[in-house]
Amino acid sequence: MAPTIPGFDRVRVPGAGGVTLHAAVGGSGSPVVLLHGFPQTHLMWRHVAVKLAAEHTVICPDLRGYGASDKPADTGPEVYAKRTMAADVVDLAAALGHERFALVGHDRGALVAFRAGLDHPETITHLGVLDVVPTLDMWNVLQGASAAVGYHLFLMAQPPGLPETMIAGSADAFFGSFLDTWAGDPAAMPGDVRAEYLRASAAAVRSIVADYRASAGVDVRHDQADLDAGSQLAMPVTVVQRDWGARLGYDAAAVWKAWAPDLDHRLTRAGHFMAEEAPDEITAAVRDLLAR
Repeated sequence: MAPTIPGFDRVRVPGAGGVTLHAAVGGSGSPVVLLHGFPQTHLMWRHVAVKLAAEHTVICPDLRGYGASDKPADTGPEVYAKRTMAADVVDLAAALGHERFALVGHDRGALVAFRAGLDHPETITHLGVLDVVPTLDMWNVLQGASAAVGYHLFLMAQPPGLPETMIAGSADAFFGSFLDTWAGDPAAMPGDVRAEYLRASAAAVRSIVADYRASAGVDVRHDQADLDAGSQLAMPVTVVQRDWGARLGYDAAAVWKAWAPDLDHRLTRAGHFMAEEAPDEITAAVRDLLAR
């Protein structure tokens, strides 16, 4: 049996365009939506979600194309654009009775959360981001030999066909390499959870690649349009990340400050999977965000 978040109900909610999202929902109080990263599912929030559920209604969806959510066969750029995925999340929350909510995302989910904050400022009350910079800035800072850390971004940005074939041919090795090399504490990801991430990712190669391919095209265009228009995040924002800026030669806090005037930028000693490796630290950061 696949692992679950203790005390949470599992729901399937139809959204716009006929795409149904799967989510785990628990707790009561003001709503907080938690978006997972790559190569994971909503399960990455299992510790933080239970802690937050003491004071909040917590909603942990699988993004479109991931986990138990629908995976549209059309992999055109708009289908997996972060703008589309952000609209999914807003529709999901509304269907569950929440017109306004706090939103926290990790990795790919953080990029969806960032886009939701820009596109739906009247809906997102607080925004939390774990271990990314916005898509446009990410491509701008990946230069030279240091860009090798993001080789998967360049692989999955290629035209349809080759990336899907290569990854599907060695799915466990490909997705497992990120679970192994990005983890600061491998023990924080039990065997059954790791196995579920690998199973879910292997079943979603086409949609995961489409998600990443969108980030090399349509997502960049959307970010650039907002940058040109001077758009910023209107809500309180907390960013927690490893010190990638120092390694890649840029000031991550300054990158975020340009987008988020009301910014709390924090560095962590945890690995990339910080919600699993340091759940108390991440829960405290979210609670501090919600108190602003």
